[in-house]
Amino acid sequence: MKSFKLLWQHRELLYEMVSREIKARYKQSILGYFWVILNPLAQMVVMTIVFSYIMRIPSLGVPYAIFLYCGLLPWTFFVNALSSATNSLVDNASLIKKIYFPREVFPLAAVIAKIIDLILASTLFILLMIVYHQPFTFNILWVLIIFPAQFVFTLGLSLLFSTFNLFYRDIQYLLSLILMLWMYLTPVIYPVDIVPARFRFIFAMNPMSVLINAYREVILAHGIPNLAHLGLAYLVSLVTLFISYKIFKKLEGVFADVV
Repeated sequence: MKSFKLLWQHRELLYEMVSREIKARYKQSILGYFWVILNPLAQMVVMTIVFSYIMRIPSLGVPYAIFLYCGLLPWTFFVNALSSATNSLVDNASLIKKIYFPREVFPLAAVIAKIIDLILASTLFILLMIVYHQPFTFNILWVLIIFPAQFVFTLGLSLLFSTFNLFYRDIQYLLSLILMLWMYLTPVIYPVDIVPARFRFIFAMNPMSVLINAYREVILAHGIPNLAHLGLAYLVSLVTLFISYKIFKKLEGVFADVV
């Protein structure tokens, strides 16, 4: 509670950091925020051609473009937020040396800024749902319960990786490798149903796999998520945030000495 109170006292600083993060990313860019939509759109088109028309991967009874984009949106948010937050302390080294305020503001601002990107990119998903005549039901409101788990998990890892990256700059390169391998162990481009039953426990232990499956269940299948798996994802997310925050605060005192 003390930490939340401290963050609340610095809420204006957090707002400014988020605003700066958003504005600086597309400064002097001709297309500007359109890149937020263009990048996942290009990925979706290429992957749809390869995995739907060539490899014939099933898509749970909906057009593969819809199936893919429903998984690509949360995964892209996760990757971009984590990558940006990992470098947030290093990129703001000058501020860390000059004045004191809660250092968690930097990774938190990076993650929040990516939520804005996620919202903008979701407009294309809504358009695709309309074009492919996919109905919207009240089950989509489950997203409001699923996304907080993803946010907490992403923030937890962001605090952890941003801390270690400050001490060991190899972390940012290691993270790229981890995320690449992680994507293949997460049903972003394929349904988990095609995985042999004896290996599915791996996906149940992967919070991102559980969350992406939950998004597809409530948006595309108009059902409810697997509550046991979602509960486990929440537990893992909260434990990750708790441990990462403890490590972050324990090392925070020497941040200025190592940047």
